Amino acid sequence: MISSRNVKQLAGPAVVTAAGILGFLLRRFYLRWGATDAEVDGGLPGDDFLGAADLQATRAVSIEAPAHAVWPWLAQMGQGRGGLYSYDFLENLMGLDIHSADRIHPEWQDIKAGDRFHLAPAASADLEVGLVDQGSALVLRVPPGAPPGPFDFTWAYVLRPQPDGTTRLLVRERYAYRQWWPPCMVEAVEVVSFMMSRRMLRGIRSRAEGTATPSVSLP
Repeated sequence: MISSRNVKQLAGPAVVTAAGILGFLLRRFYLRWGATDAEVDGGLPGDDFLGAADLQATRAVSIEAPAHAVWPWLAQMGQGRGGLYSYDFLENLMGLDIHSADRIHPEWQDIKAGDRFHLAPAASADLEVGLVDQGSALVLRVPPGAPPGPFDFTWAYVLRPQPDGTTRLLVRERYAYRQWWPPCMVEAVEVVSFMMSRRMLRGIRSRAEGTATPSVSLP
């Protein structure tokens, strides 16, 4: 016969185990949202910028448009340009001054390796365009030679045309920690990063498919 004391003794480890399993499943979900096993495990352009990543997130979405219709939305991304197609109001609460475009701007289509990619008005938040494969891949990274930060980082956008005329858009974030404490910062906001990335992927999809609704920029 199991006593109430035994039940209490068993309940604690059971709750901890269940929480651990749930946490693992949730983390697996938001670090690879929308991506197939092959996409998660396969290499992407820009992976070689980091020898080994301590954290990697690969997310993807299918877009009912050819790659050449998706690329212009990627080419014009950035603060002071086409924005990031995510939650502008949240980004602007942090002073990033992001305004996502709902049309293609010809003046923002010229992008090449070595260009600065602005995330905020402050230059200290800039990334560098590490690789451009026109119509196929855009990879951002921490500028080489920049003062060492707590982690190295790459951000890849890859378009994969499909036989049926649609396109798979893959986005991969890779982090290589340089100190002991960055995981506490980066992994503490993983869920927020996932929400912003998912919104961005859907924002690019809706624009490329021609179904975007005008974004509202708060004063």
